[in-house]
Amino acid sequence: MHMADLGDIRLHYRLDGPEDGAPLVLIHALGTDLRLWDALIPLLPQGLRVLRYDLRGHGLSDIPPGPYAMGALVRDAERLMDFCGMRDAMVLGVSLGGQVTQGLAVKRHDLVRAAILSNTAARIATRQIWEDRIAQIEAQGMAALADAVLERWFPRAFRATPDLQRWRNMLLRTPPEGYAACCAAIAGTDFYTPTAGLRLPVLGLAGSEDGSTPPDLVRETVDLIPGSRFALIRGAGHLPCVDQPQAYADHVTAFLHAQGHL
Repeated sequence: MHMADLGDIRLHYRLDGPEDGAPLVLIHALGTDLRLWDALIPLLPQGLRVLRYDLRGHGLSDIPPGPYAMGALVRDAERLMDFCGMRDAMVLGVSLGGQVTQGLAVKRHDLVRAAILSNTAARIATRQIWEDRIAQIEAQGMAALADAVLERWFPRAFRATPDLQRWRNMLLRTPPEGYAACCAAIAGTDFYTPTAGLRLPVLGLAGSEDGSTPPDLVRETVDLIPGSRFALIRGAGHLPCVDQPQAYADHVTAFLHAQGHL
């Protein structure tokens, strides 16, 4: 276990691959942690230096008092990359992690040479939806929203497998105060204008069965960026790295090769 002490916060992180490998940063979704990427990493090409971490309020990272602003999550990512010496990296973020990736790419051109925006958007849902979810968590805890979240995350076939329990447990073990504070960050985020100003290689990934960020929403955001690419993973839900890891890895690997990042 590695903890990065950044002064006002400690973030739990993990590094895999050779020290001189091509840098790849993975940023997870709301209600998960760095283990989201467990199935993906073995399927990626050798020679990558992979940094993944728990967002503030998640996993083993600190839980500062909320609500959080998206700027704080972006600042966490840039400071951790600086701490780990990760520059000129490919950054892959899913859902909330994809919004952090957008903010990071806008702010730190030296850190992000290319980005993969997976199952995310410049704006996700409405402020009222997020405020209602925060109120539900504060009144009833994480268990009250688990079934609805899992239904949006995964296609029906995956929800019928024993694997679902692992992700239910991860969601339920997410600190409710951290989850709610990150909901507030998403509620306050509208990246349409800054994301439209990005000029770097971008791949957008969507799942055909995604109940949180449907393919059209992902495509709308990716299309804001000139020269971007978009790929649909059929049969996948909101977290394709879990329910379709090989197809997901194939798209990521092809994009890495296309950018000469190996």
